[in-house]
Amino acid sequence: MADADGRDDVHDELDDAPEDNPYVRDPHTDFAPLGDVTEEAAETEAELLREAVRYHDYRYYVRNDPVVSDAAYDRLFERLRELEDAFDLQTADSPTQRVGGEPVERLGTVEHVAPMLSIDASGDADDVREFADRVERGVGDVDFVCEPKFDGLSLEVVYEDGRYVRAATRGDGRTGEDVTENVRTIESVPQRLRGDPPEFLAVRGEVYMPRDAFQAYNAERVERGDQPFANPRNAAAGTLRQLDPSVTAERPLDCFFYDVLAAREGSGGSEGGSSGVLAADDGSESDVDADASRGGLDVGLATHWAEHEALPEWGLKVNDRTELVDDVEAAVAYRDALGEDREALDYEVDGVVLKVNDRAACVDLGTTSRHYRWAFAYKFPPRAEVTTVTDVVVQVGRTGRLTPVALLEPVEVGGVTVSRASLHNREEIAALGVDVGDEVRVERAGDVIPYVADVVESHSAGHFELPATCPRCGSDVEYDGPIAFCTGGLACPAQLVRSVGYFADVLDVEGLGEEAAEQFVEAGIVEDDVADLYDVSEAELAALEGWGERSARNLLAELEAARHPPLGAFLAAIGIKEVGPTVARDLAAHFGTLDAFLDADEADYREVEGVGDVVAGHIAEFLANDRNRRVIERLRDEDRLGEPRSPSAAGGDELAGLAFVFTGGVEGWTRDDLRGLVTRHGGDAPSSVSGNTDYLVVGENPGARKREAADEHGVPQVSPAEFFDLLAERGVDVDQ
Repeated sequence: MADADGRDDVHDELDDAPEDNPYVRDPHTDFAPLGDVTEEAAETEAELLREAVRYHDYRYYVRNDPVVSDAAYDRLFERLRELEDAFDLQTADSPTQRVGGEPVERLGTVEHVAPMLSIDASGDADDVREFADRVERGVGDVDFVCEPKFDGLSLEVVYEDGRYVRAATRGDGRTGEDVTENVRTIESVPQRLRGDPPEFLAVRGEVYMPRDAFQAYNAERVERGDQPFANPRNAAAGTLRQLDPSVTAERPLDCFFYDVLAAREGSGGSEGGSSGVLAADDGSESDVDADASRGGLDVGLATHWAEHEALPEWGLKVNDRTELVDDVEAAVAYRDALGEDREALDYEVDGVVLKVNDRAACVDLGTTSRHYRWAFAYKFPPRAEVTTVTDVVVQVGRTGRLTPVALLEPVEVGGVTVSRASLHNREEIAALGVDVGDEVRVERAGDVIPYVADVVESHSAGHFELPATCPRCGSDVEYDGPIAFCTGGLACPAQLVRSVGYFADVLDVEGLGEEAAEQFVEAGIVEDDVADLYDVSEAELAALEGWGERSARNLLAELEAARHPPLGAFLAAIGIKEVGPTVARDLAAHFGTLDAFLDADEADYREVEGVGDVVAGHIAEFLANDRNRRVIERLRDEDRLGEPRSPSAAGGDELAGLAFVFTGGVEGWTRDDLRGLVTRHGGDAPSSVSGNTDYLVVGENPGARKREAADEHGVPQVSPAEFFDLLAERGVDVDQ
């Protein structure tokens, strides 16, 4: 939650901040030891901390203008969690409760406060103009609010007395699935509103998965051997409908709000459901279906634009591309401009929505049984094209998973040339009925991997069949449900190559990507497992095609810098199925040492926070394999990787707001030692250089890639001595 300039203090002007809250204006306010805190003082402190955390969430998620660093925010959040646990002070709307409630057997249904109708749509500008003509014939000249048409999942969220009560999917427009606990985990959906909201408020929003977060999350799924989501909308929909809210909490969902469905002063709900009524102008109650277009009229919101301005004042996130325009031609121009920027947006849109601004005019225009007469969606052209499947190849992943990939006659889809698309598994292939030679419709959502949507014309008698043996090593293929796996293990060259590439990526060994890993396996430098990397000589590396003495020395220096990694990094790097960096850190924190981890059993693994039955089973199965145990023992040999370091205690936040990237060797330090030093003192230590990097620390035999990236982004490059001097200036006591 670091602010733009990396500062660790709040901005000077906090005109929207709660008054007299020390944790808002000074996030470094000292905390008394828990043992010295009375129950009464704990209640007071916890409420102040909740208010502070909510405020900082608002600045970060709604205003996009954070005022404290990530480290300072985490400090407040953890103190709140400690107080609530120690004094049993948890509240339903506390920020600490976003982790999700208990799993359910199925999602219940909820009747909406007001009907959530659909919107008439077209991709033809003449249809949009005809819509505007109908509106003007009915109510005269109007202006329009234009907003992106988000390609997510529509949602109703209800607040009573400013507190989050429930959430439901759109469903059939009258009733939807109860996703209250799942939505509670979304950071941009406040548990308590700000300012002076109506006593009863129902708002409509769109849950989505940001495109950059979607790509990162899909990469994690592929690394774990899971099937990637086809597009962000499917990912958001599947996540929101999870039966276990803790799963939803782990996935990167976000939400925009854009409509007030119902609002009034006075309670509008009842236990277990909505009252189904709105206040009419004379104070009486009218049926919601007959008056569904009123929205915020009864609380003084006379226009949609007034709603757009009120929502963030209540702490609800709105989209900054929403505009108020004078007429339909300006709306058409708005749609064209947004279309030009479509690929640069971090969320999926498939058009724009025009809404008559005046809410009284909306009431006059009314609705049909299915859609609003005062709104219209002007759609973008579909990002889909028809092409031919020229071949299907089967790739073998790090975990042995076989993935069929369709090779396509190259075609441009949404501005990107597409020549291949994953077919995922045998069930997907059978459902599509796809085979070589078929004409297929290919779609893509944003910058994600394209996928085959359907077969337009079949030129085959059946569908593609996965092979019975691995195409790389000839081992038998077995199935876990629809997923095919090679049984060859690390004897399969494909699995060995990918395990080496993954190992190097997790430990940040620069210069050892999949291409180099493939070369090492083919040359016999890596014959058995990743531990072979530490037995290679400079001469052997230098003799490889495309290598030389300098490249060989650089790689050996990178391997040396990765010695004695943190236990969490070690556990992630060895390649246990579904044990990525986050789960590995949880395991390391729980067990403390590698021996304790190795001596545990499946029941012990299930006790670790973040590890369920499935992952615990994968860990136990991995460690039951004698070959895997041998790899671990070879790696922990002092002549190779060495003993992993146990989790160390946290330091201060002297480096909060700063990000350091390291390249090359630093005498007396491993790469992970340096990164751990930075993170223990509140800084960030990513593995790659970006525009958010503050310093690139350049040691001996540095890699060219990171230095080139630093030049591109204007990142200062400092020597190890300058790095340690900077730490000393910040008050970090470095014991070399």
